[in-house]
Amino acid sequence: MAKFREIPVNNITRNPFKLIGEDWGLVSAAKDDGCNMMTISWGGVGIMWNKPVAFTFIRPQRYTFSLLENEEYFALSFFDEKYRDALSFCGSKSGRDFDKVKETGLTALYDEKAPYFEEAKLVLICRKLYGQALGEEHITDPDSVLKFYNGDDYHKMFISEIVKVLKNED
Repeated sequence: MAKFREIPVNNITRNPFKLIGEDWGLVSAAKDDGCNMMTISWGGVGIMWNKPVAFTFIRPQRYTFSLLENEEYFALSFFDEKYRDALSFCGSKSGRDFDKVKETGLTALYDEKAPYFEEAKLVLICRKLYGQALGEEHITDPDSVLKFYNGDDYHKMFISEIVKVLKNED
């Protein structure tokens, strides 16, 4: 069983560019009968309104999107490379059609605020502060519109306070 230790946000030593862009992670939120998660590979961390924050981008058609819309808290969980297949599954299959926890073999744990995973190396428990849909009229790089969007499926950006950081000591 994992041994998570809460650490101050300033003690995160992992490179966020590697964690998010290369290692990927899962965003997870509670639902009536457990939780659902999806893979993330876009996002960031920083400071906003004098709070440590995470930026997350999710398309409205994703099942996890509706869960995030309805919950105040969610988790961002980051994993070692050996979980790449599980993360690939979570990024390509819908929670409407699959029980992703069961299918991936990941073990859901429940903070008092949000679900996360025993196999994660680092977990950020987040509280939503702001959300806004991206739109073509605000994207100043036309190549990004052509490369990442087909119609009106623009992501929504969530800016969320990082309220707890859990580091897996295993």
